[in-house]
Amino acid sequence: MDYVLLIVIGFCISMLSGFFGIGGGFVLTPLLLLLGFSPIEAITTSLFYTIGSSIAGMYAHYKLKNILWKEAIIVGISGAIATQVAYPFVRWLESNNLDTTVIPTFYLILLTYFSYSMLKKQKNVTSKTSVGASKWKLIILGIGAGFLSTTLGVGGGFFLVPLLITFFGLPSKKAVATSLVAVFFIVSTGFVTYVVNTPIQWEVAFFLVTGALLGSPLGAKATSFFQQKRIQHLLGFLYITTFISLALKLIQLNTVGFWILSIYTLFVNVLLLVQLFKQKRLAAIT
Repeated sequence: MDYVLLIVIGFCISMLSGFFGIGGGFVLTPLLLLLGFSPIEAITTSLFYTIGSSIAGMYAHYKLKNILWKEAIIVGISGAIATQVAYPFVRWLESNNLDTTVIPTFYLILLTYFSYSMLKKQKNVTSKTSVGASKWKLIILGIGAGFLSTTLGVGGGFFLVPLLITFFGLPSKKAVATSLVAVFFIVSTGFVTYVVNTPIQWEVAFFLVTGALLGSPLGAKATSFFQQKRIQHLLGFLYITTFISLALKLIQLNTVGFWILSIYTLFVNVLLLVQLFKQKRLAAIT
């Protein structure tokens, strides 16, 4: 693949990462699958990419004071432990030639639920700054995120953010920021486990991360200029778009699925960049 294209892909996905708190693997893994990578290669590459995008996003949200550190560390450590349980399961799927069907199908089930949870009408919008949950609830949340991270090659943020919003009552900005810290713990452990046993195209990975380091801070900054409901709706439509693209892959329409996912990713990027540009102009005027 062209290296400039890889940087652009890394940048565009990381804008979503910083804005939605999803780490980036949630979009990159299916995108790599659509581009012809094997599931195990796509997972390993996505985990490495997510380390870079989550670090950049964490730093930006740290400056914005959006991170709930206690909750993030509990979820992150429990998730990191869970990655070690999930890895043998993924290898078993691969050895039995089930990975190409089970992993995309698992994605579709989760995407259906989370798109619904983000788009349904929220009865009570909360302004909590702490989840106020027991450590056990946070540990269970982390275990789920860690297992999904290693099984699907995602950071776990696409699982964490909706649950932190809908079940724990966090505002979108706090959920996004806290998720990115937990994601860093989870993907770092998962990546080490994979890379020891799986070859990775390092040039592809490094150029993707280069783009991520540029885009993720901009996405994080953009959360300050969008209402909570708008962020949730944009994330819900991202889930729907990814669902459609993977469903098309299962019926051998890879190219159509690739373009659908790419167009929505570019749409959100343009939306965020336009808003950032407007805010910069307003700041210059005042």
